[in-house]
Amino acid sequence: MTPVLSGFEDFLLRGNVVELAVAVVIGTAFTAVVNTFAASFLTPLVGLVSGGGQLGGVFVVDGQAAVIYFLVVLPMKALVERRARGEGPGPARPTETELLAEIRGLLRAR
Repeated sequence: MTPVLSGFEDFLLRGNVVELAVAVVIGTAFTAVVNTFAASFLTPLVGLVSGGGQLGGVFVVDGQAAVIYFLVVLPMKALVERRARGEGPGPARPTETELLAEIRGLLRAR
């Protein structure tokens, strides 16, 4: 192998190049997810609520940004803070069927 191709092969096989390639592929896929979320959730939400003008007595220059902030960002921020404090939902309780199966197993063990 020629020194030029050998150097190119060494460059390609470095971890950074491979990681960068993976990041580009994941970024491309994530772009599709973000665009779909915006088109199917955020845009209709803004269209439903946004009217411009006044919002709570405060003049809003960009009603779309205010709608997204108050209906998406603030609730998500509150959820993240609540989870950080350990106030998330508790463990899921077993269903009636699961409890009955457990009782049946205990009765059989006797």
